Order: sequence, then C-alpha cells, then structure tokens
Amino acid sequence: MPSPVAPRRFPLVVLLLVASSLWSSLGYAQDATAAQRQNMVEQIAAIARVMGGSTDGGTLDSRVMATMAAVPRHEFVPAEQKPHAYDDRPLPIGHGQTISQPYMVAAMTALMKPKAEHVVLEIGTGSGYQAAVLAGLVRAVYSIEIVDALARQAAERLARLGYGNVTTKSGDGYYGWPEHGPYDSIMVTAASSHIPPPLLRQLKPGGRMVIPIGAPFMTQQLMLVEKNADGTVTTRQMMAVRFVPLTGSH
Repeated sequence: MPSPVAPRRFPLVVLLLVASSLWSSLGYAQDATAAQRQNMVEQIAAIARVMGGSTDGGTLDSRVMATMAAVPRHEFVPAEQKPHAYDDRPLPIGHGQTISQPYMVAAMTALMKPKAEHVVLEIGTGSGYQAAVLAGLVRAVYSIEIVDALARQAAERLARLGYGNVTTKSGDGYYGWPEHGPYDSIMVTAASSHIPPPLLRQLKPGGRMVIPIGAPFMTQQLMLVEKNADGTVTTRQMMAVRFVPLTGSH
C-alpha cells in the first residue's frame, strides 16, 4: 500500500503574491471598463455639442453624464457584443431588438429632465440598459417589454446588478401601466405612428414624454411632448432618429 503523500505547503509570501496578482488583474479589468465608459461619455459630450438644439441647448445634464459613466453597458449586451459595448452605436440584443446608441440614451434621458423624486415609465425595456440609467437618476422606474423572453432576462439582470428601484413586466406598452401613474415622465424606446392616448393620460401635468414618431424602419422624429398644468399638450421635434417599431394589439 503506497504511503500517503503530504500536501504541498507554499510559503505565505508566495500565497500573498498570488492573491495580489489576482486582485491586480480584477482591478485592471474594472479600470479598463471604467476607462471605456469615460471615453464613451466624452464621445457623447462631443456629439451633443455638434447636435446643439437637439439636446435642449447643446450640453447634457451632468447627473446624466455621471450616470452614463457609472452604468456597466457591457452587462446589458450579449456575450458576442461585449467587445463593442462602449462603441457609440446600437447593438443587437436578440428577438429583432437593439440596445440604443449611448448618445441616444443620454439625449433622451436628459430631455426628460429627471429629478431624484420622480417616478417614470419606460416603454420598451429591451436588455434593461435604459432602465438602469434612469434608476440612477429617479426614485422609481416602471418598465414594460412586449417580448416576454427579453422582459424576463432584463428583470433577472437588473436584480442581479442591484437596481432595486426598477420594476418590470411583460406586456403591451401602448397602454402604459396605469396602476403606478401618473408619471413625472415617460420614455418610449420604440417608434409609434402617433402619441398613444393612454400614455398621455398617465403623464402628470408638467410632465414630459420622449417618443419617436414615424413609420416603421424609416427615419422618424424624436418628439418631446410636454403636458401643461391645464392638461393641454405641446410637442416639439428634437432630431431625426431610427427606432424599431412599437408593436402590440393596437
């Protein structure tokens, strides 16, 4: 019968060096994505200066920019798209849907004028990235996704990443989520041929809605919709955009 082999004992200094190397590698990875996010934010700022009036003045709210620099976009894209996570362009997320261009996320968020006490509604959860950005700026986010698989994946992802003030559901966003309204602002991340009346009803007086209006798969107009204190509505075209269509029973 062979004699037992004594376990190898490594000197403490070796173990400490290995641990230090592992922590350095992790720190490097975190720093790398932080640097990528910072580069992304700088690109967003440069585009905003060029776009001028399309972003309500040519600059973006510093709170919005800080949140964009903090949210890990690479967590919200499929594995094969992670190398492109911080490129300023939309990326496919499956089921014929996309995660929006970072500049567009920042611009639409800024147009909503989010405040810490606000409760907002998002139509089109997608991968959950826009909801995560909003979560860092407002008190509560309610988000609806019509593609059930995406809704379930986004809910799991947002919970895993600690976005506890986001509530999601699978459903037809055209009709909104009246149980939690009225909302301080509403963001629609899919193009509609018109402003959905149910969403207007769920918008608070003084509230803002940002929505792409136009034909599917064509150039659309990003509209800023403002509901006045007396219930009347004003609209303003902000910029040409191209979004996937708002789908549903309507």
